Amino acid sequence: MADKTLADIAEAMRDIDFCMLSTRGPDGGIAARPMSNNRDLAFDGDCWFFTDEKTQTVSDIGRDAQIGLGFQGKAGLFGRPPMFIAVEGRASLNRDRDLIKAKWHKSLNFWWDGPDDPGIVLIKVQAERIHWWDGMDEGEIITAGITA
Repeated sequence: MADKTLADIAEAMRDIDFCMLSTRGPDGGIAARPMSNNRDLAFDGDCWFFTDEKTQTVSDIGRDAQIGLGFQGKAGLFGRPPMFIAVEGRASLNRDRDLIKAKWHKSLNFWWDGPDDPGIVLIKVQAERIHWWDGMDEGEIITAGITA
């Protein structure tokens, strides 16, 4: 096992736009859906995503805040496999308009009518455990309790 820091993981995540966010559905099964960080990621142990109030994601998180995120980087040089990152954490829902405006990205105008759209909810995922695979190396970072 190789050692990587949270800063190393943040650097690797910088170029990954989409991930799969997994929640526990109403029947107890795992529900997953793609989410975008809008290429505006300064990962410090927290990930932020925009979603709509009426989504199953919001309902799932309201019932059970424990979630998973799966990231896959670009393929490496000379046929090397991409880096994979699995994040386990706790999600919270935030409807604060000032925070939504602060994190707004113009690409979100495709889905909403601007940051004042009343249906927008921010999902904050606070990482508790990060497992990564980079070629033949892998490792884990326990982040629970980290305040960035």
